[in-house]
Amino acid sequence: MAKLGKFIGAAAGFVFGGPIGALFGFAIGSMFDNTSVQAHSSQRGYGQRITPTDFAISLIALIAVVMKSDGKVSRSELDFVKRYLVQAYGDQKASELIIMLRDVLKKDIPLVDVCQQIKYNMPYAARLELVHFLFKLAVTDGSLHTSEQNTIHQISSLLGITQTDMHSILATFKNDIESAYKILEIEENASDDDVRKAYKKMALKFHPDKVSHLGEEVQKSATEKFQKVNKAYEQIKKQRNIK
Repeated sequence: MAKLGKFIGAAAGFVFGGPIGALFGFAIGSMFDNTSVQAHSSQRGYGQRITPTDFAISLIALIAVVMKSDGKVSRSELDFVKRYLVQAYGDQKASELIIMLRDVLKKDIPLVDVCQQIKYNMPYAARLELVHFLFKLAVTDGSLHTSEQNTIHQISSLLGITQTDMHSILATFKNDIESAYKILEIEENASDDDVRKAYKKMALKFHPDKVSHLGEEVQKSATEKFQKVNKAYEQIKKQRNIK
């Protein structure tokens, strides 16, 4: 595994320092054959370009928090995570990330500190996609449990995601006209002009090109969210007979 370890070490960014680095330190050290990784300071600033490894390890930490929130880790959740990781990172790296997840599930996760590190170092569009994935994980068993929803709400807040954006993402998992307005972040009594403006704003905010550097699967997930924005707009236009 040493060769892969050197690759990941070279590609590593902010996650190998601070509370996230401390959380994963033992797992990283053992899995990557003690590859020497220089811990980075968190003095990067908002909007810094991040690596796919930054995103993956941040996601693993937050996945563990959501999985533990209802007091049990379901097989459907683990299978969903495995499928995503294999598609996103390939068999070998996915296997190592799963080992990391299992290790972190046994630990107490300093959620506030972890989220602060992610918030400071990760661009907003990437943080939106983290929240989007967490909701997809939570509903994989067919329902969104209150404990999971509350946990994701807490994570969203700590990541600096606005409540309207968080509710917009959550609404993408529903298919009614009320949810369509929530996706576009407007009230049902908004004017037709406001509907058009809201669509343009949300299409720009959720555009998948903003996370294209994080890999094909992350961009694919972002595209799903983007398509829900388009669908919501079409639903509202049909309801209002907007041409």
